[in-house]
Amino acid sequence: MTPAELAFLAVAGFGAGVVNGVAGGGSMVSFPALLVVGVPSLAANVTSTVGIWPGYAGGAAGFRRNLATQRDRLRALAPIALAGAVVGSLLILVTPDDAFDALAPWLVLAACALFAAQPRLARRLAVDHRDDGGGGGGRAGLRAAGVFVASVYGAYFGAGLGVLLLAVLGITLPGRLADLNAVRTVLALLVNSIAVVVFAVAAPVVWSAAAAMAVSSLAGGYVGARSAARMPVPVFRAVVLALGLAAAAGLFLR
Repeated sequence: MTPAELAFLAVAGFGAGVVNGVAGGGSMVSFPALLVVGVPSLAANVTSTVGIWPGYAGGAAGFRRNLATQRDRLRALAPIALAGAVVGSLLILVTPDDAFDALAPWLVLAACALFAAQPRLARRLAVDHRDDGGGGGGRAGLRAAGVFVASVYGAYFGAGLGVLLLAVLGITLPGRLADLNAVRTVLALLVNSIAVVVFAVAAPVVWSAAAAMAVSSLAGGYVGARSAARMPVPVFRAVVLALGLAAAAGLFLR
């Protein structure tokens, strides 16, 4: 890759990290950026996962105060997320390139829909949630199933994982949105950690591109998490959605 392309990907990595820190969906930035520089869709998917993994770590660091009160929830949900991540990572390895090429635009459109719905979801959760001091009562089974399915999806195709996890947690757990967002960030980090290990061993990662994104996504994840509660995001979200829709259109036209 040329220096200009690598610089472009570094900027995209920072943007992906910020988006992941705020609400999830950073692959909506990194995946289209990799397509723009000519990376095939399957390789772009796994390279995006590897390249923006540090952004999830940065986001978790930014939420460290919220996480201090969420350890029991994380201990319960982490094994479920890890199991789903293993399944999703193995599924991508057995998906033929041409099948993924056909599926990719629909996955991007699904991610766009999740990302577009996130603000309404956040407002709904802020209104509906009252901390009853419990763990969600009879919703434990629904919560486990939802986290597992979201983790399979996230390891297979990362865009929209954070939004999907936040939806599951918001429906099935009481508590403040900031605390649920912190749990979402750590679960997404675990899912992507499994995917990174599997992809590093057996998937067509473009390592120069992944390296260009890695450091900048770490910084972006920390910035996004620290500013999540006060960031004015409407224009920012519109840009991310435009990138996702353009990527879907480009994939349909290939």
